[in-house]
Formats: sequence, C-alpha cells, structure tokens
Amino acid sequence: MSDNNFDVVVVGAGAGGLFTAARLAHQGLRTLVVERLDKIGGRASTDDIDGFKVNNGAIVIEVGGITQQTCEEVGAAFDIREPKPPILYRIAGKDVDVTGGGWGLLLGKLTRQGAKLVKGIGAARNDSGLPEDELSTTDWVSKYTKNEGVHGIFRNMCASVFAVGSEDLPARVFLTYFTRKSAFKRFGFHPDGTIGLWRSLAAAFERHGGTIWLSSPATEIITDAGRVTGVEVIRDGQTVRVDAPVVVSDIGPAATVALLGPEKVPADYLDRVQRGDRPTSMISVNFASRERLVDVPGMLSFARSRRLAYIANFTDVCPEMAPEGWNLYVGTAVPANPLGDFDEQAETETLLQDLRDNIENFDARARILNVAVTRDGWPPQRAVAGFDLPHDTPITGLWNVGDGVKEYANGGTTACAETAKLVVDKIVATYQPASLR
Repeated sequence: MSDNNFDVVVVGAGAGGLFTAARLAHQGLRTLVVERLDKIGGRASTDDIDGFKVNNGAIVIEVGGITQQTCEEVGAAFDIREPKPPILYRIAGKDVDVTGGGWGLLLGKLTRQGAKLVKGIGAARNDSGLPEDELSTTDWVSKYTKNEGVHGIFRNMCASVFAVGSEDLPARVFLTYFTRKSAFKRFGFHPDGTIGLWRSLAAAFERHGGTIWLSSPATEIITDAGRVTGVEVIRDGQTVRVDAPVVVSDIGPAATVALLGPEKVPADYLDRVQRGDRPTSMISVNFASRERLVDVPGMLSFARSRRLAYIANFTDVCPEMAPEGWNLYVGTAVPANPLGDFDEQAETETLLQDLRDNIENFDARARILNVAVTRDGWPPQRAVAGFDLPHDTPITGLWNVGDGVKEYANGGTTACAETAKLVVDKIVATYQPASLR
C-alpha cells in the first residue's frame, strides 16, 4: 500500500477517536488518525501552565468499566489512581462520606422525604418505574420534595455527569444512568493529567501499526455514489488525499456533515443532525495553593451552591500534576441556560463567589491558573444525553463516534469508549481489508 492508502481513516484524536483507532489497529486494520491540533486528547486533553498539568475538559476516568477494558484489550497502560473515598458531599457545612450507604444515606442527611425518593429511584430499575421522556429531573424530584438541598444534589449530579442542568436533563436519562449504568462508582485521575491516558492509547495504537498525523486538519470527506472513498487533509501545508473505504469521525455529526457537504446527505438525516446539535456548556476555574484548601482526597460535591457543581483535588493522589509543594484543584459549574446564550463574565463571577463561599479566604490563598469556558463548537458534551444521534450514517463506510452519538443515558469519556467498541465491532463485521483476507 502507498503511504496515503489505509483501511480506515479516523478524523479526530479525541477520546472517541483514540479508543476507536486503538481497537481497529488491534484488529489488524491499517489505520490513520488525522488531528487538526498539535496534541491528542481533544476536549479531554491537558495543558502545561507554569508546571501545572491542567486538564482542559474531562478530569476523571472511570475504573473497572469499558475504558479500562479497552486499555487491557489493546495493551495500553492504565495508570489511574483512585481517591478513597472518591467523593464527599458538603451538606450543612459538613463534608459527608456516603460510601456504602448509597442514596438512602445521602438523601437521609437532607430530608425526611429521603425514603420516598429512594423508593422512587429503586422503582426505576424496572421499565414500568421509569418516568416519561418529557419529565425533567427537576420536575421528577419535585414530585417528592421541595427541599433545596436535595434539588442541589440532583442539579449538581446532572452537571457533573452530563454537563447540563437538571431542568434540561430528562429524569428518565438520570434514573437509567444511576440504576442501570456504571454511574461512575469508581474513578480516578492520571498523574500526567487526562492526556496521560490518551498517550498510552496512542502508544498502543502505534505499536499495532497505526499512524497519527497531528496538525493535519481534514478538509473533506470524499464520497462517490453514496460511499466513502477517502479524506482530504492538509499536511505540512499541502493538501493530501488519503484513500480509504472506511472513515470514522470523532468530531461530532454536525461537523461530519460539514466535511461531507450538506448537499451529499439525505434531507431527513440533515434535519435530524441539525436538530440534534445541542452542545452543552461548562465553566471551570483551575486553581492552585501552597496549603490544602479542601479536606477531600478526590471530589467534593454540594447540596447548596449557586452554580458550583464540584471541586476536584488532584494532588492528594497525583502530586505529579503540580510543582513540588503545590496543590492543584478545579471548580466547575454549569451556567444558567447551558444550551443557549449566557453572560460568560457574570456566570464566571457567580462561580468564583461560590468558591469564595466554600473556601475560606479564597482570593488570598488560591492562585487562579485559568478560567476555561467550554461551549458551542468546543463543548463538554456535543449532545444532551437522551437526544443523541445513531453511530451509523446514510453514507456507506462512514460512522460517527464520541459524545454526540452516545448510547442512551451515558456520558463522558466512558460513553466515548462505548461508542468506539460498538462501531469497531460493526466495521469488523462488515469490512475485511485485503491484507486480512
């Protein structure tokens, strides 16, 4: 084969793209990954800021689920360190560990109606106990209680897992996730920042013969008679055609259609993509300190806050993420109207005020490294959970992976790993390259 002839081209080296590429190469398919940025990881990568390893999106990696399974299958190192306990909840000024007690212990700390809520959650384990799609998580909780602390817990869980407010997330999605999915019961951090996991996957991918082109944006997905034939890429300042009968896109369905040309897809699919293109939004303040600012080894969530969903403490388990003698944290919020327009300055100030309220003398003790606003074309999630598009497209040989085509009621990098497995299984079942015949 020539250098520009591959079995599969993967567009985008984010979480979904790398999970997919690693699986494809492990299966023996000659695979190329093209990435417009100069580093891997996409919206779940890591930047170096004055020696601090600051994540620019996803911060936690699930342990014991599809992500770890993928790494083990393809031979990628999985150096994820779990904080114990993984998460505490700040309730009435106290940080509460509910490990082993579950929903009953957590909600019992907040309201006398906790038992009724727990019963409602338990009922969701059966299909008949799930609410209709139109009911929001906020409205479902309101059926049981008006307690502000309870609503705060549910709001901040929606923000932490799905990057959206409880007013915008269907209760059916929330309850399905927490009763039937992994629900991130175990998670941790990588000592090199989240990019460390992607570097491990990329190394395994390359060991299996895979190729990665960084700083090489795809400019067109080439088709002929409704079938993929390759990708046009800018490489080293030159336009290059890469021939491949299979293309997997990790840039979201809307961006994939743009590379195809909207006129090349059926009108009903184009309409569905346009309606499903509902990116969420988050604001994160990455900060550091010489002294320990929160007495938690991992995550701290809140029953009462304006916007602050959680604070993560990285350096208890991963001191390598900061220069010696420093602690590294992030505080994250979902803004009001996370699916539409909002005032970034005002929402950031609201988040900072929450941090001041929860960390004594925050302004004097904390060094703010950056404020990251993820939204629109660079969102924390490309689609609201429950409203995702399918992996398949009307174009033969073209699939989507990532957080715009999640399985129902899943989220984050775990959902990306799940989409990768599903799509690779379809590719292997329907396409066999000449080299493997």
